[in-house]
Amino acid sequence: MIKVRALILGLLYCSLVSFRLTAQVLALKTNVLADAIVSPNANLEVKLGSRFTLDVSGHYYPFSSKESFHRWKHWLLQPEFRFWFCKPFAGHFLGVHTLAGEYNIAGRKLPFGWYKGTRSSRYEGFVMGAGFSYGYQWILSPRWGMETEIGAGYVYADYSRYRCPHCGEKMAEGHKNYLGPTKVAVSIVYLLK
Repeated sequence: MIKVRALILGLLYCSLVSFRLTAQVLALKTNVLADAIVSPNANLEVKLGSRFTLDVSGHYYPFSSKESFHRWKHWLLQPEFRFWFCKPFAGHFLGVHTLAGEYNIAGRKLPFGWYKGTRSSRYEGFVMGAGFSYGYQWILSPRWGMETEIGAGYVYADYSRYRCPHCGEKMAEGHKNYLGPTKVAVSIVYLLK
């Protein structure tokens, strides 16, 4: 498992440093929908050519809840290669994304029927997947924009299930396969030229 994580992070790092950033356009973004569900995030998007960009979003929430049973710790990286119909950072685009992360959750209800036992036990594990997306970006000013995006794909998640949020007694292990939404975003965009 650790080798898979190291490989994913290594590939992501190599893809980011292999592009020259001189005379490029960069965008910094935050997904306000993710912020609203307590998933602090930041995106960096770099222009690769006349119609292509690479967007890398990261989510990180390392904090424990003050309530004894609630837990919502996670990190997630989601790089995406984008094709813009007109020009980068304006109008319609199609994307191909991957994702990888870890989670530790208890006392929460998850969408799509995932981990129905999270109200009474804790799940922790690793996720990875891939998908396709469609989005649109509006230019609000020379430096500011707003972007919406929706994506769908496949996610593989392994997990360990524990009896309580803080105890180490493992009840079960397994994995889940998921096919459905993998990305939903309404983002504020700031362009660095």
